[in-house]
Amino acid sequence: MINARLEEVINKQINAELYSAYLYLSMSAYFESINLPGFANWMRVQFEEEQFHGLKFLKYLVERGGRVKLDAIEQPQFEWNNPLEVFEHTLEHERHVTALLNNIAEIAEVEKDRATRNLMVWFIDEQVEEEGSAEKIINELKMIGGEGHGMLMLDREFSTRVFTPPVNA
Repeated sequence: MINARLEEVINKQINAELYSAYLYLSMSAYFESINLPGFANWMRVQFEEEQFHGLKFLKYLVERGGRVKLDAIEQPQFEWNNPLEVFEHTLEHERHVTALLNNIAEIAEVEKDRATRNLMVWFIDEQVEEEGSAEKIINELKMIGGEGHGMLMLDREFSTRVFTPPVNA
């Protein structure tokens, strides 16, 4: 049975992951509105990843005998000035999620809950990838100036991205 302190923070993390999914879906809709379907696809894949993360936490909590308590999902931002601003927001958001996950890992260590600590290793490793992807795209957008042929090339590249659930997750 998982202890009450970890149950509480994991429930909050489920909500945070579902908010992340909602945010990325909003970003996808924004990109559709400015005729960047590849960018929209990239964000829909993020949406699917975040849903997967939320469900992974939910399943884990159930497996450990905890009670899942879903909360309301806050309305996400839906307007940005340009694609660069969207990805800067993405990076800022992912850094926030990293802090939340590190907090759960710290609580798991204090509570000597090795199963939760092991789960958090997977999520923290995933966050390194999430932040790295956002930083790479920010750098690319800055290099091409957010317009012209470079944007077309990125949009085409992003249209090929698909969500593949991790095998060992």
